[in-house]
Amino acid sequence: MSEITELRLALTAEDERNIFGGNDSYIRKIEDSLHVEIIDRNGELRIIGEKEGANKASSIIRELVQLSRRGSHIEEQSVDYAISLKEDSKNKDVVQNDNVLVDIDRDIICHTVSGKPIKPKTLGQKKYIDAIRNKMIVFGLGPAGTGKTYLAMAMAITAFQREEVSRIILTRPAIEAGEKLGFLPGDLQSKVDPYLRPLYDALYQIMGTENFIKNMEKGLIEVAPLAYMRGRTLDNAFIILDEAQNTTPAQMKMFLTRIGFGSKVIITGDATQKDLSADVRSGLEIAGNVLKGIDDIAFCTLTSSDVVRHPLVQKIVKAYEDYEKKAENKKKKKSIQKLEKRSDNGKR
Repeated sequence: MSEITELRLALTAEDERNIFGGNDSYIRKIEDSLHVEIIDRNGELRIIGEKEGANKASSIIRELVQLSRRGSHIEEQSVDYAISLKEDSKNKDVVQNDNVLVDIDRDIICHTVSGKPIKPKTLGQKKYIDAIRNKMIVFGLGPAGTGKTYLAMAMAITAFQREEVSRIILTRPAIEAGEKLGFLPGDLQSKVDPYLRPLYDALYQIMGTENFIKNMEKGLIEVAPLAYMRGRTLDNAFIILDEAQNTTPAQMKMFLTRIGFGSKVIITGDATQKDLSADVRSGLEIAGNVLKGIDDIAFCTLTSSDVVRHPLVQKIVKAYEDYEKKAENKKKKKSIQKLEKRSDNGKR
């Protein structure tokens, strides 16, 4: 057993209000995760536990205090992510760095119409944003809740407002745009709108309804199903293809060959949420195999640790990742056993 250590941190009443959480829930979470005891005595925190756990707890609290003093609202996700970073013993730079969350927090992309800053909240999201800034085509891959689409939208609107591009084009494959959708009432736009609703929601929040409608009427913002991209050349535009796991290989190739001069393209998708029929390969999967290694194309893979929705969502995503990994390993094991059996039969 390691030596028991006691560390002390001086905190103001304001610091404590911001980082303790309701009913001290954030402090309790740090205690339970790192197996330490944290005692508050007249503005001084005493952290008692084994040396490694106490040092990590002290580091997390100092970093949360820095975030709080920057004016950032401390959420449960911030605490969970700070803990997960310190528990990642493979990444020594992260374990020893008390400024990781603060460095991420400094990167403000833009503000919503209500004044809320939009910024990455995890290292994975920060790398994704940096790739968008530096590459012409970026594939944002990962599970629901990792901010793939929302951050891409924020980057698109920022580029548009700075006049780095002259228009924004947002598209999704409407995979039901055949027989099932044909029986719905209304014109084609009203039939495909449900598939594009998440894109509209992000635009309203970041740009404002009036501003969005005004630019859409001018043709400067276009939200359309992927089929509308055929036969076009998209110059000087910020183009986002969302839900790309539902593209066929032919659709993906068609889309990628639409890109013109002065354009930037973000392609987002989650391979685990494919809605194509079982016998159709995803265009996103094939693009990953074909395009890796090409200059000016980046692939950013976000994971369950980058989920920024309710903490339960992160646990659900992680549980599915573990389940699918076990299923894949089981499948590989069966394949190896079959090959070995055939080999043994051949020798006889």
